[in-house]
Amino acid sequence: MVVMESQIVLKKDDSAPDFELLGVDDKKYSLVSFKEFEALLVIFMCNHCPYVKAKVDAINELQNRFKGKLAVIGINSNDAVAYPDDSFDSMKEFAKQRGISFWYLVDETQKVAKKYGAVCTPDPFLFNKERKLVFHGRIDNAMKPEDKATENTMTLNVEKLLAGQSISKDFDPSIGCSIKWKN
Repeated sequence: MVVMESQIVLKKDDSAPDFELLGVDDKKYSLVSFKEFEALLVIFMCNHCPYVKAKVDAINELQNRFKGKLAVIGINSNDAVAYPDDSFDSMKEFAKQRGISFWYLVDETQKVAKKYGAVCTPDPFLFNKERKLVFHGRIDNAMKPEDKATENTMTLNVEKLLAGQSISKDFDPSIGCSIKWKN
């Protein structure tokens, strides 16, 4: 397991790169699929990473707490050939087992992860109504899978965004397993 920290590629106020990806519900999604939402949270994740497994409940909580205002989209960009636990069928099973309430999409070509500059799982990007980046970084301050969060960073930032307040720190790196790139 290679542990990495988020890196800045997309900067504050950069537009969300578009995508067209298949979800575990067998439907295709793009940015326009989520146009009615006031905010968009794109999280690069996978099935096997202990850092992601430790955050799934917090990610579900974000989707459920801000239902109708925030669209939470998980994107799995890992090489499923080298990591069969991250195959599309495994994604469907993981979503079912973990009660995932957010959209979970597969990025088989890994082009979307590269456009966003994602490097680890989880690697979250929060966008406003205009799909401009307002925050890139951690979900909470539990930086190891076994840690307990004492600050729900993303929840606080979504609350500020929806209330029309500015987010003072636009980058606060997430930590997780490296995205498993194809050779």
